[in-house]
Amino acid sequence: MTSTTKPRRDERKSLEEVNASVSVSYKNPIRRLFAFLGPAYLVSVGYMDPGNWATDLEGGAKFGYTLLWVLLMSNLMAVLLQTLSARLGVVTGHDLAQGCRAEYSRPVNILLWIQAEVAIAACDLAEVVGTIIALKLLFGIPLIYGCVVTAFDTFLLLWLQKWGMRKMEAVILALVLTIGGCFLLQIILARPDIGGILGGLRPSLPSGSLVVAIGILGATVMPHNLYLHSALVQSRRIGDDVASKAQACKYNMIDSAVALNLAFFVNAAILILSASVFHRNAAEVATIERAHELLPTFLGSMAPILFGVALLCAGQSSTLTGTLAGQIVMEGYLDLRIAPWMRRLVTRTIALAPAVVTITLVGEEQMQHLLVLSQVVLSLQLAFAVIPLIHFTSNKKNMGIFATPPWAQVLAWITATIIVSLNAKYVVDKIQESVDWATRSGYRVGPVGLGPIMAAGLYGLAGLMAGLLAWIVVKPWLRPAHAWTPAPSVELDWADALRPRPIATIGIALEHDQADAEILNRALSLATPGQTSLVLLHVVDTPMTRVYGSETLDRETDADERYLAEVVHVLIQKGYEARSILLQGPDRAGELVKRLKREPVDLLVVGSHGHGLVHDLLLGQTVDRVRHGLSIPMLIARPDRALPKPGLEVVEPI
Repeated sequence: MTSTTKPRRDERKSLEEVNASVSVSYKNPIRRLFAFLGPAYLVSVGYMDPGNWATDLEGGAKFGYTLLWVLLMSNLMAVLLQTLSARLGVVTGHDLAQGCRAEYSRPVNILLWIQAEVAIAACDLAEVVGTIIALKLLFGIPLIYGCVVTAFDTFLLLWLQKWGMRKMEAVILALVLTIGGCFLLQIILARPDIGGILGGLRPSLPSGSLVVAIGILGATVMPHNLYLHSALVQSRRIGDDVASKAQACKYNMIDSAVALNLAFFVNAAILILSASVFHRNAAEVATIERAHELLPTFLGSMAPILFGVALLCAGQSSTLTGTLAGQIVMEGYLDLRIAPWMRRLVTRTIALAPAVVTITLVGEEQMQHLLVLSQVVLSLQLAFAVIPLIHFTSNKKNMGIFATPPWAQVLAWITATIIVSLNAKYVVDKIQESVDWATRSGYRVGPVGLGPIMAAGLYGLAGLMAGLLAWIVVKPWLRPAHAWTPAPSVELDWADALRPRPIATIGIALEHDQADAEILNRALSLATPGQTSLVLLHVVDTPMTRVYGSETLDRETDADERYLAEVVHVLIQKGYEARSILLQGPDRAGELVKRLKREPVDLLVVGSHGHGLVHDLLLGQTVDRVRHGLSIPMLIARPDRALPKPGLEVVEPI
C-alpha cells in the first residue's frame, strides 16, 4: 500500500533534547522515588521569583498578615493544577501547548500562543528586575548597568543544559534551598506574631487590597509553569503500560506537593517578614530596595545580606523556567523551533526593554510598580492555560482511566471560576479608571472626546478576550477533537522502500592525509562497481592559490594532482568508475559548494576532525558550511572517534 500521508506534526516529542533521558528503573522504592523527584523543583522556582517578592512585600507591609489566606489558597490551587499538568504529560505524552494545538483551530492557537508569550515575557521581566535590584543591593551596581549584566545570563541556561537534566535539577534545588535558608534565618530574627499569622489564614479583603491579592495569585499560580511541568515530567523514561503510568503519576504528585509547599514556605516567609518588621513598625515600604534599607534597623546587619543573596538566587534560578517554557510554547503551538540561544536572547530582550525604558524615563523608584504589574499580567493570562488543562485532563478519550475524577473536576472548575472572577473585576475596575481619567482630561480626537474612544477601545478588547475565553470553555464540549492517539508518521510502500538501489554518483572530498583511508572506506561501502561513478574532490589552499587561483603551479598543487591521479588509478583497477577534480582557493567550503552546485552528486562523503571550536579554527573545519550550502545528503566520517571502527554521521538534506 502506498500513501502520501505527511508526518503528523504533533508527533514530535516535547523537549526532545531531554525527553526520556532519565532512567527510573530502580527496584528500591526510595531510589525510584528520588529518580522521579526534580521536575516540580524546576517549576517551583517560578513560584518564588522576584515578582512574588514585590507582591508579598507590598501585601505584608500594607495589610499585615491579612493576605496570608490568599497565599495559602493560591498554593492549594497550584498543587492541584500542577498535578493535573504532570498527569497530562505522563499519560498522553503531550505537553499543554501540544494539546491545545490538537484541540483548537489554528487561529485560536495563534491567539493562545500570543497570550502565553505575553505571560512568559511578564515572568522574565520580573526575573530581570529582581536580579538587577539584587546586584544593586549586594554590589552597588546601578540598575541600568545591571540590565547589561542580566543580558549575559542568557548563556547560563545553555551552559547548565549541557550538564544533563539531573545535574541541572540539582543546581536549581541548591539555589532553592539557599533561598529557603536565608528566609528561615530572617524569620527567626523577626519573631513574628503567631496569633496574627493564624488570623491571617481567615479569608478577608481589606479595602484597597484587591490589586495586591490578584498580584499574589498571579505570582503564585503561573500560566507558563503549567506548560513547563507537562513537558518536564516526560524527561523520565517510563513504560507505556498502565502500571508504569500510575506509578509515575503517584511519584509526580509527591514531587509537586513537596516542591510547591517549599515554595509556599518561601512566599509566606516574605509576607510574614514584611508584616512582622514593616507593618508592625508602621514603616513605609514601597520598593524592595526600601525593604533592604530598613531591615538592619529592625533585625541587625546580617538581615540585608541574607535578603540580597536570596533575591539574587531567586532571580537566577527562575530565569531557567521562562526560557524552557518559551521553548515549549513556541514548539507546541507553532511547531517552530529556533536555536536555544536565540530563543533565550529574544525572551530576555523583550523583558529588558520595559525595564530599561522605565529606568531611563521615570527613574529607579518605579521598578517596584513594574514588578507588581508583571504579576498582574501573569494573573490575567492564567485562565487561558487553566481551562484547557482542566478540559484535557478530564477527557477520557485521551486520559483513559487516569481522567480527573468528578470531585477533582469540581475543585478544578471552582479554581478556574475564582481566577476568572477576580480577573474580570480587576479588568472592569481598571478600564473604568482609565475611562474616567480620559473623560476628566478633556482631550479630544476631532469632534469626539477621548473618554468615549478609550471606553470603546478598552471594552472592545476586553470583549474579544472574553469571547475567546468563552470559546475555549465550550469548544471541547460542543466540538470535541479526535483522541490524541499516536499515529504512524508515514505509511510506506515497504516493497519499494526496502529494495536496494545503487547510488549513481558519490562525491568524495579527500584531505590528502591519513583520514582519506576512512573517507574512501565509507564511500566504497556504498558504491556498486560498474554502477556508481566516484568523483574525487580536493581543494588546494596555499599562499600561491590565494593569489593565482586555478592558474597555480606550485609544488603542493603538483603533489595533490599526482595523489588524486594515483587514487583514481587504483579505483579503476578495482572496477570502479572514477575521476578527480582539483580545486584551488582560500575558501575550501566555498569552492566545494560552488563546484557541487554546478555538478551535483547523489551523496557527498567528507571527513571531520570534530566540532571543537578551537580545533575547527586551527584546522579550517568546513563540514558545517558545506552541509548548509548544499541540498544533497552527506556522510561524515570521523576517524578520530574510531572505537574500533571510525564513527560517522549521516546528515539529511538541508
